[in-house]
Amino acid sequence: MSSRLHQSTTRARARLEQSVASRPLAELQRIAADLPRPRNFFRALVDPRGSSPFRVIAEILRSAAAPEGTADTFDPVDMARRYQRAGASALSVPTEFDEGGSGLDSIAAIRRATPLPILHKQLLVDPYQVWESRVAGADAILLVAEALTEGQIIDFQILAAELGMTTVVQIHDAWNLLRVIRHVGFPDASGCLVAIDNRDPQTLAVDLETSRRLAELIEQRSILVSEGGLATNEHLTALKRHGFHIALLGETLLGEADPGEALRNLLEAA
Repeated sequence: MSSRLHQSTTRARARLEQSVASRPLAELQRIAADLPRPRNFFRALVDPRGSSPFRVIAEILRSAAAPEGTADTFDPVDMARRYQRAGASALSVPTEFDEGGSGLDSIAAIRRATPLPILHKQLLVDPYQVWESRVAGADAILLVAEALTEGQIIDFQILAAELGMTTVVQIHDAWNLLRVIRHVGFPDASGCLVAIDNRDPQTLAVDLETSRRLAELIEQRSILVSEGGLATNEHLTALKRHGFHIALLGETLLGEADPGEALRNLLEAA
């Protein structure tokens, strides 16, 4: 595990302790029992025939913290609606403030405002967080392969399947891909995606060739997601040549006056 990821894991465990102290697991389980089924995140993105148009998971990110003494104008619900109108197929909602995310409550607000399925993008270290995501209104969870053992990945997949949620397994290198690939699709073949992160978890340097290289090791291209550093029509076109039909976009849209319009322009040319 990289030192950066180790630090993130330490912070995640500290937040977990606070969450458990304020809201016991049994309470989350009681609430979850009365919730309607999650939206189908997998089906919104994957065409089993492999002939689907290019589809995007749009990430709800704040561009930067508001300068001291000024109001924070970040509105996750407005951004979600803009992405929906622009043609996004699903949404990703990070809740780590140090990574440009928003609060857990924003997931519920976005769910009420749009029909799109939602990925809760946080670093999972304990099953409690899966229940917490479910109660917040998320339809999918992220499993960062580098931060988890194979046993943990299996356990999270089983719990997610029991709750009707999709899992997105994120990898960056061939070693982690080969370590977890045999577990992808367990226990439900239509409930798991593989996200190839073009960003190095230690240095944060972006190499778009990462997606191409790792895709060659995966037979089922329809479940692949590319993320990190994708900013132009040419990037999406190159992904399609290598069998990708899904991308997660977020930080590269924030430099535009209207991120929704930027996404629409990308999709029209993809």
